[in-house]
Amino acid sequence: MKILIYLHHPAQYHMFKYLIKEFKNKKYEVIVFAVKKDILTDLLDADNVEYINNYPIRRSSNRFSMLKALLKQDLGLIRYCLKNRPSIMIGTSPEICHVGYLLRIPAFSFGEDDVSLAPLNFWLSFPFAKGIVSPDVRKVGRWKHKKISYSGYQKLAYLHPKRFTPNKTKINSYIDCSKPYFLIRLSKLDAHHDTNINGFNVEILREIIYLLKDNGNIYISSEDTLPEEFEKFKLKADITAIHHILYFTSIYIGDSQSMAVEAAVLGVPNLRLSDFSGRISVLEDLEKNYELTYGFKISDSDKLIDKLQKLIKDSNLKQSWQERRKKMLKDKIDVTSFWCWFIENYPESYRIMKESPEYQNQFKA
Repeated sequence: MKILIYLHHPAQYHMFKYLIKEFKNKKYEVIVFAVKKDILTDLLDADNVEYINNYPIRRSSNRFSMLKALLKQDLGLIRYCLKNRPSIMIGTSPEICHVGYLLRIPAFSFGEDDVSLAPLNFWLSFPFAKGIVSPDVRKVGRWKHKKISYSGYQKLAYLHPKRFTPNKTKINSYIDCSKPYFLIRLSKLDAHHDTNINGFNVEILREIIYLLKDNGNIYISSEDTLPEEFEKFKLKADITAIHHILYFTSIYIGDSQSMAVEAAVLGVPNLRLSDFSGRISVLEDLEKNYELTYGFKISDSDKLIDKLQKLIKDSNLKQSWQERRKKMLKDKIDVTSFWCWFIENYPESYRIMKESPEYQNQFKA
């Protein structure tokens, strides 16, 4: 079996990391395509994963640059597939859907963002995809008939206890673990779907630091340059250590939706400040059904400050969050094992999931 995995973002490598390992252990031929985006190729290099770089330059964030890059990536992928036809293709971006549709190769779109959050990307992908593999809570709009639903989150593909074991020795070089610490994450918010979306500003960040500074160390992970007054808090750590750092933090605060989901599935107390609050089904599920995250819009930043004050005073905070995590994990499946079964048993697995979706319950830990 020849499986092509297309990576377009660092989060996608985390998402498929253990799936790649499982396929290789089963002696399948795994072809990894990647593009130059943030630290994606750095992560692949760090893990000695061989890949084909389908777009070695970083594109701009405007729609014209995005469409131009998409066409070039389509061409690069179709040239490869004409010479080395894969059995199946998986990924989160449109390229595999286009090429799969043209060459009649099954291409499955993975992801967990609701269609309303990035409609252009999904309009470019879903009409051509063989199927859409998604958490059951994800809204895929008019393409619901293509959806293969599973009870879980894509972050559980790499942060499920079966896959991830937190290790303090991996962070001792970057974090002073002798006292509590807090992690703040600031996103750049420059993707095409981030238009008119606001996150932290200097005033809010200053207020949060004032609240936290007497209760432990503060580390800021930022995608952009920090103002000079916050530079002393800048996190300087190896890219492979971030999930270990996140696990041991006392409280995570940020405007990154992705890291909020990661904190939630790890049972880390977390607050997020973003105008995306209330609009993302996965985070709504984690907040409303498990109380594993709390989101606030920018206009409600005072409510976030109030909530943060309460969390700081809670002496049982970490334990109560871990209990909530146990409840969540009991309801969810081992996502990587499910994905592995689905891909290697296609097309029979597709029929099974359409006729008997409860079949996935065997993948609960």
